[in-house]
Amino acid sequence: MWLPGMEARVLLMKGFISALIISATLVATSASADITAAFGNTVVSRYPDGGWVKHWFDRDGVYRAEFSDGRRISATWRIEGERVCLNGIRPAMMMISRFCSRMILADVGETWPSRDPLGRRVQNVLVAGR
Repeated sequence: MWLPGMEARVLLMKGFISALIISATLVATSASADITAAFGNTVVSRYPDGGWVKHWFDRDGVYRAEFSDGRRISATWRIEGERVCLNGIRPAMMMISRFCSRMILADVGETWPSRDPLGRRVQNVLVAGR
């Protein structure tokens, strides 16, 4: 059964999942799973429709993101093997409070493509500064 307003909620959920996937697959990795390239910098995820998400990782384990439509989320991050995990995602959307993904090697200025869980293409770039 399709209810009024359901389409907007579905789109919001898709965008949230996409941001989580991208934010968790963004920063540097090495044998020691080092993400220091992200500290003090911004990961920008650009969608083909012109939307974007800015992601920030702090040394103290704090994660924040801002969407082009003004929405914001926050969490804590932690390295677990070759993955970076976001924990305690707020505000709680879709009942997701934890998300982990494999890290991607990237330095400031580098771009890399990825796809969200729905298969949509996204272009990420690690830019200097906040």
